[in-house]
Amino acid sequence: MKNNDRKRAYWKEQMDAGFEFMQTILNYPVQESMEKLVFLPDAVKKANIKVEFSTVQRITVSKPIFRLREGIIDNFISAANELNKNSLVMRVEDAFRTRQMQNPLNRTQEIFDSIMRVILWECEGKIPEPEFLFKRVTVLIATIPKICTHMSGSAIDISILSMKTGMEIDRGENYLAMNEKTFMDSPFISKKARENRNMINEIMLRNGFYAYPFEFWHYSCGDAFAQYLSKSGQPAIYGPVDLMDESGNVMPVEDYLKPLFSLEEIKKKLEESLKRMQK
Repeated sequence: MKNNDRKRAYWKEQMDAGFEFMQTILNYPVQESMEKLVFLPDAVKKANIKVEFSTVQRITVSKPIFRLREGIIDNFISAANELNKNSLVMRVEDAFRTRQMQNPLNRTQEIFDSIMRVILWECEGKIPEPEFLFKRVTVLIATIPKICTHMSGSAIDISILSMKTGMEIDRGENYLAMNEKTFMDSPFISKKARENRNMINEIMLRNGFYAYPFEFWHYSCGDAFAQYLSKSGQPAIYGPVDLMDESGNVMPVEDYLKPLFSLEEIKKKLEESLKRMQK
């Protein structure tokens, strides 16, 4: 099998597995704790550790909201501190998202087009049906509140920087890359990138954060992802919530099984993306 065919086959295999994972999470029990959402920069300042926060706005409706649930702030600080002790700095790319932020249709054109390009590559140029695109986007962004751990305030997307140089360490790809290297256990990355991924996973796990198998930058704690991956047998204590005020009070999302967008909306987005690519 040619290398490109191997990459395509691996991508398909992982994306199918990712969708099955999400179907399992849809049915995972949640006993909502109602913990507040805490502003991470304040927690970092109080702890006197070094953490960076992304200044890039990748979602059209809002800048990143750097908040996590109160019960995992100590985990976050401890993980960031352990990275510092290893001469590394965590850069938080994303944390809590509102339902408007989580909606894939509100990603920038660049991000949506990057998803479309890799799906067209998977389909060998054939235009996918909206239902197929919905399944693929579900793995990469999450399309239903119940499976959106960013909406639970229990997940962070991170990049890792060298404290000495300020540059990202090699993890095989950059944040939000959409290709065969996106998956945590991808065989298409270098030995050094594998070592770095494993090291970060070990540090995060020691501090209660579980790695999402289908994106090497995504970690969560206390939610359905973490409980399922840890095989704890315990219900999640964080489900999708709305942020009610600046003090961090939350309210559970009622329609948590309702998709964040319709097939008609994704079809329109697909057509717009294809037009941009043909220019």
